[in-house]
Amino acid sequence: MSLVKIISWITAIISSLIILQTLYFKFTAANESVYIFTQLGLEPFGRIGIGLVELISSILLIIPKCRFLGALISVGLMIGAAIGHLTILGIEVMNDGGYLFALCLIVLTSSFICLYLERKQLTTFLKCAFSSR
Repeated sequence: MSLVKIISWITAIISSLIILQTLYFKFTAANESVYIFTQLGLEPFGRIGIGLVELISSILLIIPKCRFLGALISVGLMIGAAIGHLTILGIEVMNDGGYLFALCLIVLTSSFICLYLERKQLTTFLKCAFSSR
């Protein structure tokens, strides 16, 4: 296995595990998640909907042929989360010391690296999607 594939696997696993770990809090309506999505004006449908998209992205990250799509979705989700932190929530949420923001940045970085490493799959996908038009 090439070094690129190994790094792709590592970044995909990091992103997927962090996302999956946070889903427990979204789907069980933990106080922190309810607070965050209330502040964003998205409670409860945004919390559940974003959780479902995160679940899909974390599954796609683990499937090698779909990894680029999972990474692309994760990058989009984490950009949204970072914007939410920087504009409405703040870096520290409910005295967490910036923990959720740090997790967001870790997932954003690892997903972006993964997407970059899987860029050939992404460009092939885009060519196929737009060539039939």
